Amino acid sequence: MSAAPVLSPAALAARIFLPFAAGYFLSYLYRTINAVLSPYLAAELQLTAADLGLLTSVYFLTFAAFQLPLGVLLDRFGPRRVEAALLVFAAAGAGLFAVGHSALELAVGRGLIGLGVSACLMASFKAFVLWLPAERLAVANGWVLAAGGLGALAATAPVEAALQWVGWRGLFGGLAGLSGLVALALLLAVPEREAGAPAGDLRAQWRGVAEIFRSPVFWRIAPVSVLSQASFLAIQGLWAGPWLRDVAGLDKSAAAEVLFWTAAAMVAGFLGLGQLSYRLSRLGVRPLAVSAAGMALFMLVQLALLLKIGPLWALWVLFGFLGTSAVLTYAILSQAFPPALAGRVNTALNLLVFVLAFVGQWGMGAIVNRWPGPDGGYAEAGYQWAFGLALAGQLIGWLWLLARRRDA
Repeated sequence: MSAAPVLSPAALAARIFLPFAAGYFLSYLYRTINAVLSPYLAAELQLTAADLGLLTSVYFLTFAAFQLPLGVLLDRFGPRRVEAALLVFAAAGAGLFAVGHSALELAVGRGLIGLGVSACLMASFKAFVLWLPAERLAVANGWVLAAGGLGALAATAPVEAALQWVGWRGLFGGLAGLSGLVALALLLAVPEREAGAPAGDLRAQWRGVAEIFRSPVFWRIAPVSVLSQASFLAIQGLWAGPWLRDVAGLDKSAAAEVLFWTAAAMVAGFLGLGQLSYRLSRLGVRPLAVSAAGMALFMLVQLALLLKIGPLWALWVLFGFLGTSAVLTYAILSQAFPPALAGRVNTALNLLVFVLAFVGQWGMGAIVNRWPGPDGGYAEAGYQWAFGLALAGQLIGWLWLLARRRDA
């Protein structure tokens, strides 16, 4: 077997970081685009809030369903080939979404998109484990997450502007082509590098998955991380937009602008909290403490939104920034297991996050749908119940982590 190439920092950025960052940019754009797109889809296809919740959350369902096989594939075949192959499904799903004329066709297309981008973040994390020293993982993870945040930014006011020019069908046709180009870039630019230990046979790899799910450390950290991330994804990816229109009374353009600044704050959170965790770790403050403190503040912001205490734009900016706190747990858990298990550790956590995001986003739609409002919108009471239940779940998870902090 030939030795892996030695890459300079510039080459690491160009050949490792940028291709994977482009994939995660697309993943997050696809994930959050329906917050802006929802009124157009609802008007053309006559969709209820429950229909919108299901249609949007199908992305999370197929994304989650592939996480455990994905971890095995990443550890066995490497991040480059796995992500490139899956992005072909994302391109096909975006193409189907662009030409679909029923809720079922759009749901199938969005399901294919979820499957196709299911590797984008986890493949990045796996690649960084292979190419970077352990102490730099939180920073590198933060940078690629920031690239995803740029995708969320693109899914707000820029998408609203694009819809006026090409419509949502033309937009998804362009995204299909862009997905194919990123797959090609991964194949051509990213070099191969083997993990330090052999992958073993498939049975041994699945035993590694079982080992992760039996780990006390995993189950001390996972509940709060999963509940926090799933709530953030469900709200920011869809229900923030309708809330801004129905509860705050903003029009489409103004709501898209608030979502833009929320996504900008999310980019800052991904970058800033990763850097803060790295800096504080050198002073003896554990990354888990940084993450737990951020999640506590995130819950306070959600409570302020429910009670409408404070300026609207500031609360949503804080929502975007602090909603990234739980993502630090990926780097924390990666370092608690051998590098050969890195792909499976991250996908095990991601499985739980996206299953709950699917249930949460769909469930929020079912709750909101019970309180119809005037002019085709929904009443504030429905959002209070939906967001309040998500907040209660996060508090339970945070208290579990606090009670088990020594084990963690």
